[in-house]
Amino acid sequence: MNARFQALHSSLVPVAFEMADPPAHTVRRLPVEMNEFLKAIPKVSLHVHLMGSVQAATAVELCRKHGVALPDFDEPEDLYDYADIYEFLHMYDNTALGVIDRDDFARIAYETLTEAAEHNVRYREMSFNPTTHMAAGVSYATCVDGLIDGIDAARADHGVECRLIAAVNRMESPDLAVSMVDTMLANPRTEVIGIGMDYAEAGFPPEGFWKAYKLAKDNGYHLTAHQSEDAPPRNIETALDLLGCERVDHGYHVVESEEIMKRCRDDGVVFTCTPVSTSWVYFGDDHANHPIKQMREFGLKISLDCDDPPMFRTDPTKDMILAHDHMGFEVEDFRQSMLNGIDGSWLDEPEKRRMRREWAIEFDALANGLT
Repeated sequence: MNARFQALHSSLVPVAFEMADPPAHTVRRLPVEMNEFLKAIPKVSLHVHLMGSVQAATAVELCRKHGVALPDFDEPEDLYDYADIYEFLHMYDNTALGVIDRDDFARIAYETLTEAAEHNVRYREMSFNPTTHMAAGVSYATCVDGLIDGIDAARADHGVECRLIAAVNRMESPDLAVSMVDTMLANPRTEVIGIGMDYAEAGFPPEGFWKAYKLAKDNGYHLTAHQSEDAPPRNIETALDLLGCERVDHGYHVVESEEIMKRCRDDGVVFTCTPVSTSWVYFGDDHANHPIKQMREFGLKISLDCDDPPMFRTDPTKDMILAHDHMGFEVEDFRQSMLNGIDGSWLDEPEKRRMRREWAIEFDALANGLT
C-alpha cells in the first residue's frame, strides 16, 4: 500500500465484522417463486461503487498484470474475506491500484453491468473515485473513457443503461475535492452526470466540502452523498441544506431524530439503502432491528441497492431477499422501492414518467403470478 493509502487507513477506527450466512433461526424463508420474482422485477440501481463491483478473479488478474501485491489466498474469492474494516479498505484500494489501462476500466464496467443485467437492472448511476485513480498515476480521461467504453458495450450486449457519479473521497482534503470538480469541468463527458461523497464518514463531516459541491451544482451536475451511515443525523441536514444534495446514500442514523425523519418524509427525500453490506459492517446480524426497517415503517422513500456486490458477496436480488427475510419488506414495498429509485434517479421527467407507467404494469403482472 502506498503512503497515501497508509495515511488514510491510519485515521480510521477499526470496526470488526464477519462475512457469514445469516443465522438460520432468524430467516423467514422465501418460496422459490418469490426469489424468482425479486430477480425478475425491473430495477434502478443508484448505490453501487465501481471498485466494490470488481469480481475477485478479475481483481487478481489485473493486480498481477500491473505488479500489485496481494495477500496469500487459495481461491480468488478468499480475498473478499475480511476480519475488519481495515482489511476491506485495503483490498478495495489494492483493487484500484490494479486498474490502470483504459481497457481495464472498460472491463470492470462491462462485467458489473453484465451481472446487473442478469438481475434485470435496467438503469444504474454508478460511483467511481477519480482521485483514487489519479493518485496512482492514471489520468481522469483514461479512467472515464474506459468506463464509457464498458458502458457502451454493456448497453449493446445487454440493454442496460449507466451513468457515472464522480465521488469525493471525504478522507481527503476539501481542496482536492474542488480540484476533482475542476478536472471534470476541463474534461466534460455526458455520461458523468453528478458528484457524490464516500469513504469513512465518522470524523469527516460533510460541511468541509461545500465549495466542491457549489462548483458542481453551478455547472449543472447533480448531487448526492453518503451521510449518516456511521455519523449523526445532522449530517443529513447539512447534505440537504448546505451541499444541496438531491438524495441521501445510506442515511440510517436518521432514525435517531424524529424531526429530521419527518422533514425527509414530507420533502420526499430518497434514501439509497444497502441491506447486506451495512448489516455486516455496522449493525451486526440483528437484521430485524436494522434502521432500514424503521425507515420503511416511518414512511421514508427507500430505494434498495447492493453497494459493493462481489466484495460483500451479494447482488441486487440478494439485498432484496434480506430485506424480505428480516426487515418486513413485502411485495408492495418492493414496488415502492422500484418507483422510489425512478424518482430518485437523475433521468429527465418524461423518461421517469414513461418508466413509472411501464414498469408498474410489468411489476404488477409479475406479482399477479406469485403463488
